[in-house]
Amino acid sequence: MGSLAYVIIIGILIAFVATALIFIIKNIIAPSKIDGIPKLIKDGRFQAAQRCAKSVISKNPRNYLAHYFLGEAYLKDGKQELAYIEYKTVNQNALFNGEIPEAEFRKEMAELYKRFNQPDKALKEYLLLTKLEPNNPENTFKAAEILETQGNAKLAMGFYQKTILLNKRNPKAYTSIGRLLLRAKNYTQAKQALETSIKLNPESYENYYYLGKVCKENKDLSTAVKLLEKAERSQEYRQKALVEKGTCLMMADQLEKATDAFERAVANAKVPNSQETLYARYFLGICYEKSRKIEKAIEQWETVYKCNSKFKDVVSKLNQYKELETNDGIKEYLTANNQQFVELCKRILLAGYNLQSQKTDFTPYGCQILATEKKQEAFLNAKQQFFLAQFYRSTDTIEETPVRKLADTIKTKGYVKGLLFASSDFSHAAQVFADSRPLALIPKDTLESLFRKVGIQ
Repeated sequence: MGSLAYVIIIGILIAFVATALIFIIKNIIAPSKIDGIPKLIKDGRFQAAQRCAKSVISKNPRNYLAHYFLGEAYLKDGKQELAYIEYKTVNQNALFNGEIPEAEFRKEMAELYKRFNQPDKALKEYLLLTKLEPNNPENTFKAAEILETQGNAKLAMGFYQKTILLNKRNPKAYTSIGRLLLRAKNYTQAKQALETSIKLNPESYENYYYLGKVCKENKDLSTAVKLLEKAERSQEYRQKALVEKGTCLMMADQLEKATDAFERAVANAKVPNSQETLYARYFLGICYEKSRKIEKAIEQWETVYKCNSKFKDVVSKLNQYKELETNDGIKEYLTANNQQFVELCKRILLAGYNLQSQKTDFTPYGCQILATEKKQEAFLNAKQQFFLAQFYRSTDTIEETPVRKLADTIKTKGYVKGLLFASSDFSHAAQVFADSRPLALIPKDTLESLFRKVGIQ
C-alpha cells in the first residue's frame, strides 16, 4: 500500500506541475509574446510581428488583440488585403475595452473599407468617430466626402459646414462647399467659399478651376480665363481647365485662341476616352468647323464617335457632312477660304440670277453681297435696283429669325429683293414668313443645281 500511495502522490504532483506549466504558457509566456508585437511593428520588423501574432492566434483564435496587431503589421507592410481581413475580424468580434485603441482602429478600418469599395461601411466608421472624437474636424470632413460621392449633397453640405465650425481655417472644406454650391447654381455663395479657400491656401489650383467655372457662368469671361490659366499649372486639373478655358474663348468669339486651348487639352489627354478628352475633341471640331476646316472637324468627331457614339450630337454632326465625300459643290462651298468663298458666291449670283456684285462683306455665317442686275448695253442708263444676297455656310436648319432680319434690312434700305442661300434647309416658319415678302429662300438642293451652272459637279 505504501508503494501505491507513493505512486498516487507522484502522479498528483506531476499533474499539478503540468497544470502549472500550461497556466504559465497561456498566461505568462503568451502575453509576453503579444506584448512584444507593438515594439516589433515600431521597429519596422513587420514580418517578425506577423509571425508572433500568428503564433498567438494559433493557440487562441479568439485573441482579437493579436488579430489587431497582425492587421496593423500587414498594413504597415503594404499588405492591405490581408490587413482588411484581420481588421474585419476585429470589427465584428472584439469588445473595445481599452486594449485596442478604438479611434485609431476605426480610422484605419474606414480607409480599408474605402479602398475595397465599401463606402457605406466606411461612412459608418466615420460617424462613430464623430462621437468618439466630437472635436476632430477630420472625421466630419471625411464623412462629408463619402456623402458627396454618394450624391447626398444636402447631408454632405451639413458635414462640411460642421467641419468649418470645428476648424474655420480648413481650406478643403471651403473648396468642397464652393463645389457643391456651384453644382446647385448658387454662384454668389460659391464664389465666396472658393475665395476664402484661396486666401487660406493660394497654392490649391482646384480652387482656381472651380472659381473660373463660377465666373464663366456669371459671363465674366476675361476673369474666368485668367483663373483657369492658373489652374493649368496643376497637372491634375490642366486638361479640365483647358477645356473650360476653350469654351470661354469660344463664347468670347476668340476662335483662334479657343482652338489652341482645345488642341492643348487633347494633347494633355491621359485617358483617350475620358469625358474631358471627348469634350475637348468635340469642341475642337466645332472650332475647326467655324474656321472652315471641315475635314479636320470631321476627323475629331469621328474619333469621339468611336469612343462614344452617343456623345452629344456627334452622330448628327457627322451625318450633316457625310455628303462632302460625294458632292464637290457642297464641299467647296463649306471648306473654301473667305476670298474663295466670296468669288464662288459672285459666280452663283451671276450664273443663276444675272446679278453682279457691287459690294461684299464677310459675316459670321458666311458673306453678304449687295448686287444689281447685269445690264444689257441698251439699258445702261436705266436706274439701278439693288438686291441683297446672304450666303450661309452652316449645316443647321435656318430658322425664322435671320429671315426676318433680312426682310427688315430690305425694307429699311429700300432694296428690291433679298436672297438667302443656305447649305442646309429652312424651317417651316421661315418659309411661311418669306412667302408673302420680297424674299427668295434658296435651300441646299437648289444651291446644288447652281453649282452645276458654275461648273462644279
